[in-house]
Amino acid sequence: MAVAVDPAEVQFSAIRAQGAGGQNVNKVSNAVHLRFDIRASSLPEAVKERLLALADSRISTDGVVVIKAQAHRSLPMNQAEALERLQELVDAAAHVPKARRATKPTRGSQQRRLQGKAVRAGIKAGRGRVSD
Repeated sequence: MAVAVDPAEVQFSAIRAQGAGGQNVNKVSNAVHLRFDIRASSLPEAVKERLLALADSRISTDGVVVIKAQAHRSLPMNQAEALERLQELVDAAAHVPKARRATKPTRGSQQRRLQGKAVRAGIKAGRGRVSD
């Protein structure tokens, strides 16, 4: 199930990047903060619930995803990267895990397990003190 994030629902704010980079870092705001309100978005309800249930540090308690991108020197490239990371997060939440069904072990596997335990017990029993 492919769910696309609507770029109109995303807010970008330009900030100064951290780290080394010389004068360019000091004078140009090329890093970007992406803010995406999950509850106010047009995503399907099931995807919203799974997104809010994720234990991700980028999702605040009030349901806002905040992603910081500063890998590139240009603002549009950082915006594209932040949007791409948000889309990956939504895609992960859109994937519905397959329901797990409990099964019983086969008779053969039970017998092999018990036989292995008996062999191991025999090995350990032979490790005791030797008495004359």
